[in-house]
Amino acid sequence: MGVIPLGDATRRPVNMPVVTLSIILVNALVFILELVGGEAFVMKWSVIPAHITAGHDWITILTGMFMHAGWSHIVGNMIFLWAFGPEVEDAMGRVRYSIFYLLGGLAASLAQIAANPHSTIPNLGASGAIAAVMGAFLVTYPHDRIRTALFFFVFVRVRYIPAVLLIGLWFLSQLFMNAGAVANVETGGVAYMAHIGGFIWGAVAARVFEGRRRIAAY
Repeated sequence: MGVIPLGDATRRPVNMPVVTLSIILVNALVFILELVGGEAFVMKWSVIPAHITAGHDWITILTGMFMHAGWSHIVGNMIFLWAFGPEVEDAMGRVRYSIFYLLGGLAASLAQIAANPHSTIPNLGASGAIAAVMGAFLVTYPHDRIRTALFFFVFVRVRYIPAVLLIGLWFLSQLFMNAGAVANVETGGVAYMAHIGGFIWGAVAARVFEGRRRIAAY
């Protein structure tokens, strides 16, 4: 069964999600650079844990969170970001949300580096930072319902699933996918420990970055 979140069915953002749209645009532009630059570009700007622990290429902790391993990787990530990002951006405000997103990506990268500090496999993707956004959404709007497309082979159904259930199941899936494998392999260059680290950081930090007001449900 496939699951694609389509957006918050309980509320709509009051303000235009400028930061979320900008992040999506930057990810798309960087992906184009990856397609043009090929493997050399990916190896230069992705996070390689062994390089970081050796004191080299620290800038890749930033650049790596805007790169992706392929079309399905970037499309999937951007769908999840668009489903959860606008409401979190509204709750935090644009400046705080921007800082929160970048720190979420940083926390995710550090979690993966700590889990496998000697790995020479390049890690890349916005997944960790987006996991932080999902963690913040769960804390800020736990009772919201997410409009979700469910795929059963060739059948598609749209259902309204509680955010706490949808995001909770996603987080548990990361734990099970990670179990017994994260120390040895990052599937397709995507590190599941980064997802977990980003999610936990986002859930913990959400209240710190949240603005004084939230958007009322409709």
